[in-house]
Amino acid sequence: MVSRVITPFERRKDVHTDSASFSGLNLTKRPRRNRRADWSRRLVREVELTANDLIWPLFVVDGVHDVEVNAMPGVIRRTVENAVREAEKAAALDIPAIALFPNTDPALRDETGSEAHNSRNLICRATRAIKAAVPEIGIITDVALDPYTSHGHDGLVRDGVVLNDESVAALVEQAINQAAAGADVIAPSDMMDGRVAAIRAALDREGFHDVQIMAYAAKYASAFYGPFRDAVGSNTTLKGDKRTYQMDPANGDEALREVALDLEEGADMVMVKPGMPYLDVVYRVKENFRVPTFAYQVSGEYAMIEGAARQGWIDGDKAMMESLIAFKRAGADGVLSYFAPRVAERLRQARA
Repeated sequence: MVSRVITPFERRKDVHTDSASFSGLNLTKRPRRNRRADWSRRLVREVELTANDLIWPLFVVDGVHDVEVNAMPGVIRRTVENAVREAEKAAALDIPAIALFPNTDPALRDETGSEAHNSRNLICRATRAIKAAVPEIGIITDVALDPYTSHGHDGLVRDGVVLNDESVAALVEQAINQAAAGADVIAPSDMMDGRVAAIRAALDREGFHDVQIMAYAAKYASAFYGPFRDAVGSNTTLKGDKRTYQMDPANGDEALREVALDLEEGADMVMVKPGMPYLDVVYRVKENFRVPTFAYQVSGEYAMIEGAARQGWIDGDKAMMESLIAFKRAGADGVLSYFAPRVAERLRQARA
């Protein structure tokens, strides 16, 4: 004979079936009340994502034709003319700023990255064209030599060693070149020691007192950069790796020391890169320093979400929005994201 299991509610005949009297539950406190309706969820929402939180990274290419980035579905390298149109689109969507990155002709790359100092290089021409057409949008330019060097490193190399001080001197010249072209924000991403102080001093000396510095203060030697290197054309040129100057992914305390140094040297804003794998670092930076803190949702993060969405494995729009909300929840004041125009458009539609 099979015995039947007696439930707790059958044992206690005095227990009523109304939920408020369930044994062992304190149902005077019901967090679900605040989740019950859309208006209530919106009312108690802790962070809000707006177009003001977005920076749109744009890749620029020479020539008369746009070129798709194979490793980043939906992302396109734009000609200078079409980059202007994209900047106009960004402004119309209330995106505050764009970040420009060049795909430099391999014929112009050399050991010292000399094309970075050419006042007519791709980034300088794009910056001038965009500023002339869309003066109200902020332009952030990347300071690092990897898009210009034949070896793919962010600094100068001698006997297989990435040099620090000599690289800083080259980066300073690059920063002044970009500021003269009209860049609003100089963003050194190279991770050389002392480069923020040197760039700030040079900008001030040349009269660019109002040009801001957004330091890639905590930039990790990450596996998530691969599609970006495809986009700027350094994936085939990089010799070795960047672990002697970009940070070890295992380190968090070191990120705080790097941020402290960059702020002391004159950075106006700081960045953590990559983004989602380092949300703990974003949180710690914001909590410790209370300064404008940004995160870069890098190419690998974008490619994973967009690639999975195109396979039908996830809801791409929902994953896109959720990922950006996560940055805000961690404390980021803004996010560099290739999703920026899509997010801004979706936010606009939600307000309509």
